[in-house]
Amino acid sequence: MMKMILFDLDGTLLPMDQEAFTKAYFKLLAAKFASYGFEAKPLIDTIWAGTAAMVKNDGSRNNEAVFWEMFEKTFGTEKTLLAKTHFNDFYTKDFNEAKSCCGYNPKAIQAVKKAKQLGYRVVLATNPIFPKVATENRTRWAGLSFDDFELCTTYENTCYCKPNPEYYRDIAKRFAVNEEDCLMIGNDVSEDMIAASIGMKTFLLTNCLINTEQRDISAYPNGDFDQLIHYLEHI
Repeated sequence: MMKMILFDLDGTLLPMDQEAFTKAYFKLLAAKFASYGFEAKPLIDTIWAGTAAMVKNDGSRNNEAVFWEMFEKTFGTEKTLLAKTHFNDFYTKDFNEAKSCCGYNPKAIQAVKKAKQLGYRVVLATNPIFPKVATENRTRWAGLSFDDFELCTTYENTCYCKPNPEYYRDIAKRFAVNEEDCLMIGNDVSEDMIAASIGMKTFLLTNCLINTEQRDISAYPNGDFDQLIHYLEHI
């Protein structure tokens, strides 16, 4: 019996071109941190290295700790402390300019409301590679808030990342529900549909489809928001 629905954020509830968003994000980050003595290329390379380390996290500590450990290996303790001091300020203010690379779809809000009206527990299952403040902002860009979800995964509160199936298993365990009683909704075939490997049901949203491995998407229930809402009503 279905009990919980997990929604991805980027490209799902929040329409976006991932490549355009990433370029804008790094441009803003580099501009902000140049004034603190960080050169753009080493900074961006280290952000990517930190992200890769989080993706490989084995669950022994949260993603935040893994990220900053990698950052410190490159920049040392003093510059890492400096970066930590200004990171939240960047995500609170400057980061919001990246909203211009994202869209808005009121049907995303409708889908979340429909899931809750139907009695399902609802989780924002966005890849937890960002701090809470950054994820709160992106959620607002989509017309939603953390209050709309029982859990929103961020790098502070999560010890795994997509596409590790343990990320999904961990969420189910937190709510004491069986994986088979969960539905994962996302736009990325590799990162979101992997939830099916542990028994979760899945729905592939095709509005901003990411299918880097060119898989046959007919293997998953799929479609746009109208088809998703119909699917929710008839599970």
